[in-house]
Amino acid sequence: MAKLTIALSGLNNIDSPGPGIPVIRGIRDSKILDARIIGLAYENLEPGAYMHELVDKTYKVPYPSDGVEPLLERLRYIHEKEQIDVLIPNFDSELFTFMKSEKVLQEMGINTFLPTIKQFEERHKSNLPEYGKKYGVNVPYSEAITSVQDFVLHKDKFEFPVVVKGKFYDAYIAYDLDQVSLYFNKIAAKWGLPIVIQEFVKGTEVNVIALGDGKGNTIGAVPMRKTYITDKGKAWGGITLEDPSMMKLTDKIISQTQWRGGMELELIRTAKNELYLIEINPRLPAWVYLAVAAGQNLPEALVRLAMGEEVEPFKGYEVGKMFIRYSYDMITDLHEFEQLATKGEL
Repeated sequence: MAKLTIALSGLNNIDSPGPGIPVIRGIRDSKILDARIIGLAYENLEPGAYMHELVDKTYKVPYPSDGVEPLLERLRYIHEKEQIDVLIPNFDSELFTFMKSEKVLQEMGINTFLPTIKQFEERHKSNLPEYGKKYGVNVPYSEAITSVQDFVLHKDKFEFPVVVKGKFYDAYIAYDLDQVSLYFNKIAAKWGLPIVIQEFVKGTEVNVIALGDGKGNTIGAVPMRKTYITDKGKAWGGITLEDPSMMKLTDKIISQTQWRGGMELELIRTAKNELYLIEINPRLPAWVYLAVAAGQNLPEALVRLAMGEEVEPFKGYEVGKMFIRYSYDMITDLHEFEQLATKGEL
């Protein structure tokens, strides 16, 4: 078994969960990795920090928005103590910082397996129409706006309802101009500009989790349909599907873009059986453990790719595997919280 120290973010296993904990569960399930898991927490109340059966040690890290240097400085300190082999960032909002720092991390001896900046940029929600044209994929019409006035100027190009989206997270369906204004302000306050207004495509939402090797090959892919969706649009339940058209689209996107790393395709299947791509998330999603349970341990494969290993593509997956998410009251002690809050380590 390969003994590795793996650092991960995304420990906020809450109502809009990060992928960190399910990624760790996949790594813990591995028969070929013997991992020491280092949690990277941005907040004192991220539940993963207190899940000692999954996370061996947790360190507080500064937000990427504080700048590259403070984050790298903190990682140097952690690396000195822990000797990190692989780093897996799990939030969209931190990826750019880590991608920019890839060479510096490599020089420190920390391996990552991330999309290139070009891959990351061209799949941005604001760039999706160009993406669709370039790669021959159906995408809903959209406009990136920096004010509600911008939308008023483009209003003739849309029919209500429309989808109002943040550049990293959050999406709301707006049925009139007042709602566009309300959601615009709500998302902009949280995630900044631009805001994307997207044509609303009626149909069933389906998703694919996938892993690309950076050379155009799909190492693994599992399609699913959400069976229960929260008011934040998050899957609280889902089931794996047998769907050749979704698999074909995934292979097409990965081979054309030479995608490197984990991804999630968010798709709408219309009544006419057409697939529309509404979003590409540039990392493994929070429902990644469903893929592990269906026979594709994508977190394990991602770690091996980061270590420079040749990884054989998965041959298949189990159809009809379901996941049902649940809440759980974890008990910890105040002194643990105080230790993380004051010393920045637990």
